[in-house]
Amino acid sequence: MNNPLITEICGVKFNNPLIMASGTFGYGLEYSEIIDLNKIGGISVKGISLNEVQGNPMPRIMETHAGMLNAIGLQNVGVEKFIKEKLPGIKKYSTRIIANFWGKTVDEYVKVAEVLDKEDVDMLEMNISCPNIKEGGIAFGTDPKMTFDVVSEVKKAVNNKPLVVKLSPNVSDISIFGRAVEDAGADAVSAINTLLGMSINTNTRKPFLSNVTGGLSGPAIKPVAVKMVYDLYKTISIPIIGIGGIMNYKDVIEFYLAGASAVQIGTANFVDPEITLEIIKDLENYCIENKIANISQLSGGIVV
Repeated sequence: MNNPLITEICGVKFNNPLIMASGTFGYGLEYSEIIDLNKIGGISVKGISLNEVQGNPMPRIMETHAGMLNAIGLQNVGVEKFIKEKLPGIKKYSTRIIANFWGKTVDEYVKVAEVLDKEDVDMLEMNISCPNIKEGGIAFGTDPKMTFDVVSEVKKAVNNKPLVVKLSPNVSDISIFGRAVEDAGADAVSAINTLLGMSINTNTRKPFLSNVTGGLSGPAIKPVAVKMVYDLYKTISIPIIGIGGIMNYKDVIEFYLAGASAVQIGTANFVDPEITLEIIKDLENYCIENKIANISQLSGGIVV
């Protein structure tokens, strides 16, 4: 039996549909001594900006009952250092590389995209939805017209790579934003980013995070994420990469049934860095036992 997990999105083939979510797996190299990166479908690297960013002051991460809050602040080495110091190391592995990027202005988005479009990466993932810094794209990702405008300008600058746009869940109707992104020319969407949240220390009466608020991820947000993937699937025609609290193979199948064409693993990497390998094995067994030739057959297969 052929590998039932072979996945193709926008012409890019993956050995399996499991992609490491941006911000949870560094630049991939940090995990290379823990797991075999060749076995992972893809890595969405830590969000890249035009210039190096130090991020928010500590504390900027905390565990919750069913996930975690973070306010890292998009810390990264900047696009030049990424290309010189990180990318050559990742290219040694057969995993697909997705260059996640962001900007504070439309012009910055375009400049970073133009640079990355010429590099040896497989896809670009445009983050218009980080809630953890004032200029982290949240304004672009929560106004449909701004979403359309910034994606349109970036799409004009990207000629060589598929453009994926990562959507914010912090809106009243994500399908409006999915349609805006599709109309602007994006090749795929990824959903969802973190939900806005906060936690307060009852002894000090101060927020746990120095940023006061942060992004909530993990199993707590999975039902929200599945619902939003379902809403997007009913609205748009471009592929959807599902994200949000995936901890095991059943979670992956749930996202597929809602309409996903691939998924990203985020918070689970902090619980068990090897969990993706376990999920891959379980998904293979599920497909074989249920006589599913390819996992893509499950996409949108929900019975309502």
